[in-house]
Amino acid sequence: MIQAHERDAQLSLHLYRVFAKSFKSINEHAVISSKIEGFNPTAFAVMEVLYYKGSQPIQQIGSKLLLQSGNVTYVIDKLEERGFIHRRPCPNDRRVIYAELTPEGEALMSDLYPKYTERIHHAFSGLNDDEKFELIGLLKKLGMQAERLTPSLRK
Repeated sequence: MIQAHERDAQLSLHLYRVFAKSFKSINEHAVISSKIEGFNPTAFAVMEVLYYKGSQPIQQIGSKLLLQSGNVTYVIDKLEERGFIHRRPCPNDRRVIYAELTPEGEALMSDLYPKYTERIHHAFSGLNDDEKFELIGLLKKLGMQAERLTPSLRK
Protein backbone atom coordinates (compact mmCIF):
# COMPACT_ATOMS: atom_id res chain seq x y z
CA MET A 1 0.00 0.00 0.00
CA ILE A 2 2.75 2.44 0.90
CA GLN A 3 4.59 1.55 -2.30
CA ALA A 4 1.54 2.40 -4.40
CA HIS A 5 1.16 5.73 -2.61
CA GLU A 6 4.86 6.49 -3.05
CA ARG A 7 4.64 5.61 -6.76
CA ASP A 8 1.56 7.85 -7.14
CA ALA A 9 3.35 10.69 -5.32
CA GLN A 10 6.41 10.35 -7.55
CA LEU A 11 4.20 10.32 -10.64
CA SER A 12 2.52 13.52 -9.39
CA LEU A 13 5.94 15.15 -8.94
CA HIS A 14 6.97 14.11 -12.44
CA LEU A 15 3.70 15.48 -13.86
CA TYR A 16 4.28 18.75 -12.00
CA ARG A 17 7.78 19.11 -13.48
CA VAL A 18 6.56 18.36 -17.01
CA PHE A 19 3.61 20.74 -16.55
CA ALA A 20 5.87 23.53 -15.21
CA LYS A 21 8.41 23.12 -18.02
CA SER A 22 5.65 23.07 -20.64
CA PHE A 23 4.03 26.16 -19.17
CA LYS A 24 7.39 27.96 -19.09
CA SER A 25 8.00 27.14 -22.76
CA ILE A 26 4.51 28.17 -23.87
CA ASN A 27 4.54 31.30 -21.69
CA GLU A 28 7.78 32.45 -23.34
CA HIS A 29 5.80 32.93 -26.56
CA ALA A 30 3.40 35.28 -24.75
CA VAL A 31 6.19 37.13 -22.94
CA ILE A 32 8.29 37.58 -26.07
CA SER A 33 5.23 38.74 -27.99
CA SER A 34 4.38 41.40 -25.41
CA LYS A 35 8.00 42.61 -25.20
CA ILE A 36 8.28 42.84 -28.99
CA GLU A 37 5.25 45.13 -28.94
CA GLY A 38 6.80 47.34 -26.22
CA PHE A 39 4.85 46.13 -23.19
CA ASN A 40 5.86 44.23 -20.12
CA PRO A 41 3.87 41.00 -19.71
CA THR A 42 1.60 42.38 -16.99
CA ALA A 43 0.71 45.52 -18.96
CA PHE A 44 -0.07 43.44 -22.04
CA ALA A 45 -2.16 41.06 -19.91
CA VAL A 46 -4.21 44.01 -18.58
CA MET A 47 -4.72 45.27 -22.14
CA GLU A 48 -5.70 41.76 -23.25
CA VAL A 49 -8.30 41.40 -20.47
CA LEU A 50 -9.86 44.72 -21.40
CA TYR A 51 -9.76 43.94 -25.12
CA TYR A 52 -11.18 40.45 -24.75
CA LYS A 53 -13.69 41.02 -21.92
CA GLY A 54 -14.41 44.74 -22.23
CA SER A 55 -14.65 47.25 -19.40
CA GLN A 56 -13.71 45.70 -16.03
CA PRO A 57 -13.72 46.83 -12.40
CA ILE A 58 -10.12 47.61 -11.49
CA GLN A 59 -10.51 45.57 -8.31
CA GLN A 60 -11.25 42.45 -10.39
CA ILE A 61 -8.62 42.76 -13.13
CA GLY A 62 -5.88 41.16 -11.02
CA SER A 63 -7.92 37.99 -10.52
CA LYS A 64 -8.55 37.72 -14.27
CA LEU A 65 -4.90 38.02 -15.25
CA LEU A 66 -3.08 34.95 -16.41
CA LEU A 67 0.01 36.58 -14.94
CA GLN A 68 0.04 37.19 -11.21
CA SER A 69 0.49 40.80 -10.19
CA GLY A 70 -0.05 42.51 -6.90
CA ASN A 71 0.47 45.88 -8.50
CA VAL A 72 -2.31 46.14 -11.09
CA THR A 73 -3.09 49.74 -10.11
CA TYR A 74 0.46 50.81 -10.96
CA VAL A 75 0.22 49.11 -14.37
CA ILE A 76 -3.15 50.74 -15.01
CA ASP A 77 -1.68 54.13 -14.07
CA LYS A 78 1.12 53.66 -16.63
CA LEU A 79 -1.26 52.49 -19.36
CA GLU A 80 -3.51 55.46 -18.64
CA GLU A 81 -0.51 57.83 -18.91
CA ARG A 82 0.23 56.32 -22.33
CA GLY A 83 -3.37 56.96 -23.40
CA PHE A 84 -4.33 53.29 -23.86
CA ILE A 85 -6.91 53.01 -21.07
CA HIS A 86 -9.03 55.29 -18.94
CA ARG A 87 -10.94 54.98 -15.70
CA ARG A 88 -14.71 55.35 -15.49
CA PRO A 89 -16.64 55.48 -12.21
CA CYS A 90 -19.47 53.00 -11.76
CA PRO A 91 -22.79 54.86 -11.86
CA ASN A 92 -24.31 52.53 -9.22
CA ASP A 93 -21.45 52.15 -6.72
CA ARG A 94 -19.00 54.95 -5.98
CA ARG A 95 -16.47 52.44 -4.61
CA VAL A 96 -16.11 50.74 -8.01
CA ILE A 97 -14.02 52.17 -10.82
CA TYR A 98 -13.89 50.56 -14.24
CA ALA A 99 -10.88 50.41 -16.53
CA GLU A 100 -11.54 50.36 -20.25
CA LEU A 101 -9.57 50.74 -23.42
CA THR A 102 -9.49 54.15 -25.07
CA PRO A 103 -10.06 54.30 -28.83
CA GLU A 104 -6.24 54.40 -29.15
CA GLY A 105 -5.91 51.33 -26.96
CA GLU A 106 -8.63 49.53 -28.89
CA ALA A 107 -6.94 50.34 -32.20
CA LEU A 108 -3.57 49.18 -30.88
CA MET A 109 -4.99 45.89 -29.60
CA SER A 110 -6.89 45.36 -32.87
CA ASP A 111 -3.50 45.48 -34.56
CA LEU A 112 -1.52 43.50 -31.95
CA TYR A 113 -4.01 40.83 -30.90
CA PRO A 114 -3.99 38.85 -34.16
CA LYS A 115 -0.16 38.70 -34.01
CA TYR A 116 -0.29 37.63 -30.36
CA THR A 117 -2.93 35.01 -31.18
CA GLU A 118 -0.76 33.61 -33.97
CA ARG A 119 2.26 33.34 -31.65
CA ILE A 120 0.22 31.43 -29.06
CA HIS A 121 -1.25 29.24 -31.79
CA HIS A 122 2.28 28.49 -33.00
CA ALA A 123 3.29 27.55 -29.43
CA PHE A 124 0.47 24.98 -29.30
CA SER A 125 1.07 23.64 -32.80
CA GLY A 126 2.35 20.35 -31.37
CA LEU A 127 -1.23 19.36 -30.56
CA ASN A 128 -4.13 18.69 -32.89
CA ASP A 129 -7.62 20.05 -32.14
CA ASP A 130 -8.81 16.89 -30.37
CA GLU A 131 -5.72 16.91 -28.14
CA LYS A 132 -6.27 20.59 -27.34
CA PHE A 133 -9.88 19.93 -26.29
CA GLU A 134 -8.77 16.95 -24.21
CA LEU A 135 -6.03 18.99 -22.54
CA ILE A 136 -8.43 21.87 -21.82
CA GLY A 137 -10.81 19.45 -20.10
CA LEU A 138 -8.05 17.79 -18.09
CA LEU A 139 -6.51 21.09 -17.00
CA LYS A 140 -9.92 22.45 -15.93
CA LYS A 141 -10.52 19.28 -13.92
CA LEU A 142 -7.06 19.51 -12.36
CA GLY A 143 -7.47 23.22 -11.55
CA MET A 144 -10.89 22.78 -9.94
CA GLN A 145 -9.64 19.94 -7.73
CA ALA A 146 -6.52 21.89 -6.71
CA GLU A 147 -8.70 24.94 -5.96
CA ARG A 148 -10.98 22.86 -3.72
CA LEU A 149 -7.94 21.60 -1.79
CA THR A 150 -6.28 25.02 -1.41
CA PRO A 151 -8.08 26.07 1.83
CA SER A 152 -6.70 23.00 3.62
CA LEU A 153 -3.15 24.15 2.77
CA ARG A 154 -3.65 27.42 4.68
CA LYS A 155 -4.30 25.71 8.02
